[in-house]
Amino acid sequence: MLTKGEKMLIGAHMSIAGGLYNAFAEGERKGCDTIQIFVKSSNQWQAKPITDEELEKYHQEQKRTGIYPVVAHDSYLINLGSPDSDLLEKSRQAFLVELQRCEKLAIPYLVAHPGSYLDSPEQSGIDRVAQSLAWLFEKTTDFKVKVALETTAGQGTNLGYTFEQLAEMIEKSGAPERCMVCFDTCHAYAAGYDIANREGYEQTWKAFERIIGLDKLAAIHLNDSKKGLGSRVDRHEQIGLGTLGKDVFGFIMRDKRFKKIPKLLETPKGDNDEMDEINLKLLRRLASEKKEYNKPLNIG
Repeated sequence: MLTKGEKMLIGAHMSIAGGLYNAFAEGERKGCDTIQIFVKSSNQWQAKPITDEELEKYHQEQKRTGIYPVVAHDSYLINLGSPDSDLLEKSRQAFLVELQRCEKLAIPYLVAHPGSYLDSPEQSGIDRVAQSLAWLFEKTTDFKVKVALETTAGQGTNLGYTFEQLAEMIEKSGAPERCMVCFDTCHAYAAGYDIANREGYEQTWKAFERIIGLDKLAAIHLNDSKKGLGSRVDRHEQIGLGTLGKDVFGFIMRDKRFKKIPKLLETPKGDNDEMDEINLKLLRRLASEKKEYNKPLNIG
């Protein structure tokens, strides 16, 4: 259980419209302990430099609200596994800019979908992601920000839908100490990890520990899924209203292993702009249920 005054480290993805610093006030209004943001427009390649004034406001607002940590997510345009040499180079340069912005903002983790192999062999895509990471780490040797590769649903030619793929990318990156993982509940379930029941939940985390290591877990995305187990379709749903159901979110919220891990919503915002508050209240209720997570199951 949490001690008095201790935060649950739950939050949601917040808009940076009007300035990066605006995400804090919005997060505060919605009851976030932690937030996720884009560090630039997610649908454009270019980014305006962060001014000294904007940087100062950003740090002032973070201090005022006490929202920490901030987790960043990279642009969806980026594909670090692309077989197209021009797009690969463009993606690497864009990701480098995002790393630089994260470092300037003192953001500890930049979450990234690993990439897609498109019309090339899957293994070639995995190798290109690792090579891209190695290239990026060579350009940023003194940076503190780490890259958190996100588990994916494996939709289309998207990579990162198995723990083994992520572990291979990390191992081949040239700087595995600078790589982390972001676990997405919707993506993992759609990829075939049956976390909806307690036994499957524990088996999944035992596999994660064996293949990647719990010390590599940077963040958890809390999303229900519109599609079923193993569907390989990435469609987020409100907490408890999808095929995952509420149980897994209770497991996570009461699991002491994840007490200090930022847990972030990427659920649909909804027309009434209240869905984040609704989902966060539900997560807090699940966290306080007397069920407790109990001890992990003894699964081999």
